[in-house]
Amino acid sequence: MFDSFNREITYLRISVTDLCNLRCTYCMPAEGVKLRPRSEFLSYEEIAAVAREAAGLGITKIRLTGGEPLVKKDIDDLVRMLKSIPGVREVGLTTNGTLLAPLAVKLKDAGLDRINVSLDTLDPDKYREITRGGDIAAVLRGIEAVRAAGFLNTKINMVMIPGVNESDAEAMAAFCRAKGFALQRIHHYSLRERGDDGDPLEAERPHACVRCNRIRLTADGRLKPCLFSDAEIAVDPADIAASLRKAIREKPARGASCTVRGNWQIGG
Repeated sequence: MFDSFNREITYLRISVTDLCNLRCTYCMPAEGVKLRPRSEFLSYEEIAAVAREAAGLGITKIRLTGGEPLVKKDIDDLVRMLKSIPGVREVGLTTNGTLLAPLAVKLKDAGLDRINVSLDTLDPDKYREITRGGDIAAVLRGIEAVRAAGFLNTKINMVMIPGVNESDAEAMAAFCRAKGFALQRIHHYSLRERGDDGDPLEAERPHACVRCNRIRLTADGRLKPCLFSDAEIAVDPADIAASLRKAIREKPARGASCTVRGNWQIGG
């Protein structure tokens, strides 16, 4: 399906939770987030129902995000559901990697195609500072588990934080080359202020808006046409396809800011 600006929408990013076991300075509040009743969030079956209708409208690629998607119990069951949907060619997952080591094989067996691991530095102390207490050793174990499980086209997501980790980019690139991964540098941003305009740091993401091919589904059942927009469409269980069509129609040419969500609720 094409949006109003003739962009073909083929990519659905699904946030499965707004919880995370880290508190990255550019994403999560230091105090964490308020726990909400499970009833406020979509079940795996409900997520799969949205994905099934989305595939009928031309969605071919799905990525699971959070929060941290691996805090969800039996996330491999959701992967298996999504992989069974006709028309879905790729299911990926973005994770901070800290919980990945014991789950990599299960995710591979469930059919997960690709994994992106968020890692902004190789310096243990700097990593601990950025994540407010994270242990980089757990991430490195997760990365090795991804290699051992046989995943291909793995990417390392590095948020470029001015004044913090610019000097780490070369070491990160060398690390990725040695592991056979691709380094994906991401502009540091706030949802309330894009930050990619005039940013002196080189980065591969985000893509220019004119090339954007995605919409997003939040864990509590809202469709977001654009990351940098307050526009949200509640999924109507009685007519999911209509909700998706509305979200695609309302996708702006270029979003400016989002004031109704935090980063951890949308998954980038």
